[in-house]
Amino acid sequence: MNLRSKREQKENGFSLFQAFPILHVFSNYTMKVMGADCKSALNVALLAIPQGMAYALIAGLPIQYGLLGSSVAALFGSLFSNSRFITLGPTNATSVLLFGVFASLGLINQEGMGSEKAIEVLPWILFFAGLFLIVASILRISFMIQFVSRTVITAYVTAAAALIIANQTKHIFGLELDSSDPVATFWQIVYATARVFNEFSASAILISGITAVIFITLQYKLRTLPNVAITLIIISVINQVFKESIGFVHTLSSFDTSLWLTPNISVKSLNDYGSTILSASLAIALLCLLEGLSIGKSLAARAGSRIQTNRETFSIGMGNIGCSLLSGMPASGSLTRSSLNVESGAKTSASNLYAGIFVIIGYFSLGNIVQYIPIASLAMLVVFIGFSLIKTRQIQAVSRATRSDAITFTVTLLVGLLFSLQLAIFAGVVTSIILFLRKVAEPEMVEYGYNESGELAELSPKTRRPEPEVSIVHVEGELFFAAADLFYEQIRRVGEDPNLRVLVLKLLNAHHMDATSVMALEELLDYLKEKNCHVLLCEVRKDVLRIFKNSGVLSRINRKNIFPHIASNPTLSTAKAIKRAKDLTTGQNAKVTIFADQIENN
Repeated sequence: MNLRSKREQKENGFSLFQAFPILHVFSNYTMKVMGADCKSALNVALLAIPQGMAYALIAGLPIQYGLLGSSVAALFGSLFSNSRFITLGPTNATSVLLFGVFASLGLINQEGMGSEKAIEVLPWILFFAGLFLIVASILRISFMIQFVSRTVITAYVTAAAALIIANQTKHIFGLELDSSDPVATFWQIVYATARVFNEFSASAILISGITAVIFITLQYKLRTLPNVAITLIIISVINQVFKESIGFVHTLSSFDTSLWLTPNISVKSLNDYGSTILSASLAIALLCLLEGLSIGKSLAARAGSRIQTNRETFSIGMGNIGCSLLSGMPASGSLTRSSLNVESGAKTSASNLYAGIFVIIGYFSLGNIVQYIPIASLAMLVVFIGFSLIKTRQIQAVSRATRSDAITFTVTLLVGLLFSLQLAIFAGVVTSIILFLRKVAEPEMVEYGYNESGELAELSPKTRRPEPEVSIVHVEGELFFAAADLFYEQIRRVGEDPNLRVLVLKLLNAHHMDATSVMALEELLDYLKEKNCHVLLCEVRKDVLRIFKNSGVLSRINRKNIFPHIASNPTLSTAKAIKRAKDLTTGQNAKVTIFADQIENN
């Protein structure tokens, strides 16, 4: 083979490897690496199978949707991912968000399960969520997750945990809710449960209590084992052996394993619930980005590695597209499964492919076996998952750190509890951004001058200048459009003193100036000119000079009154401005008042 054909083959292969990174993994695969990947995949599958069933129950879906979501997401995601640090599948956060969507649409029945209409809406939500993620990957805008604060996420997860616990209480106590009671929000579920609480089942409470004891014991003694699966096996055996003594307890229904081939996709559902589907899809896509990328970055950092965020975003998007086509549920990066995958010794992203295959095998094997699992037991394990989401230290941090964080946390939590979880995310993001903009839209300005004792002290806003003065104003903060009016008003008040002759604005720490702030500055110049006050601009950075030039302001300002910042001599710009100020006040007994910093001049 000649050199040219080899180069062409390499180039063609490289493009294929870019589209499917799993091919690059298999091109240098060894039996030793395969053994390590299969071992970790088996551990992950043993955890994913019971977790998938639990997350389906959280979302109000038949348990097979959780199993299929775990397998399909892992399979599809692994084809487009080059990282072993993110294992895709249903998570508690995406599951409870989906339940909130169904509840807001009135598609949850009194048993806490989604109606047939909910099953028809589900594929569209998954499809558009995956599409949003793919578009974010192509446009390389996955960085936008940084606009969602940890405060919002903490409040959202806390509200989600409360909803999980409230929705499973009826199963733990063996209750049947009144069909006339709405169950769309946390408070509605609590109210409906309280109304029928006196109809509890002693058998359900007993089996729930035994489940709790077994699980807590296993977690305390054998934390590294797949204790959710072990607990379900033990409690199923106990329920069958002692069913005469325990009494009747509802169990899961067996399922048809052919469901994965026939997703229920209805165009009418898209027409009926289009706006809600899009908003829910956007919320799920945002949550998947937050969960998946943060988990991947954290685990990769521990291993001294990195992940390609846009590549992983594409992978998560394709995983959700696959789930929409093959009867799955929302898929994101799972912290427990991702951590277990890495800790079990996974070497490549092929481990996720194997995990998906193992879950598929489990899916086809469990169709008739799940009928022995008590619903109360699975509900109790789901409640443990819910309580594990409530992080008291994080809640304390975000509710006490700053007033803005406390307001954002409260708004997000209340909206999540009173209305819906997808609305809570958007409400939290909007609240945090508004409070941030309010904070940065206030340029810092504290005026200093010499008091009667000759000491530099803060001046009162009502201080009058007894003689012609030169005031040096140190402007710090953001000067974008939201801060322009406040900047104008603050400087205008300084210029109202009739004895002020020269105002020097230090702009070194004034950032993000835009057209609005430039026009405000022009208005200030015109106003102060009418009051016979000169304005000098010093410590002007190059980017600000460029903005002045592009906007045409530079041509309308006397160049003698602008003093660019000199990095090698930071004080020179201000010194030159003071000298210029003295020239402008020649013949007057002028006094220099310094705003923020004192500049010595010779």
